Amino acid sequence: MPTPTPHVATPTRWTLFLRTFIPWQLWRFAMINLRMLGIIRSSHH
Repeated sequence: MPTPTPHVATPTRWTLFLRTFIPWQLWRFAMINLRMLGIIRSSHH
């Protein structure tokens, strides 16, 4: 007897667009790296 699978949300068109939009990916990459640099700098004091 197969077990029922939980409902998995399908991504919206906007989400799919942002996942493939290179400028958005570069912006997120830069922001995450800057945040990490700030955390690393503050931990070295």
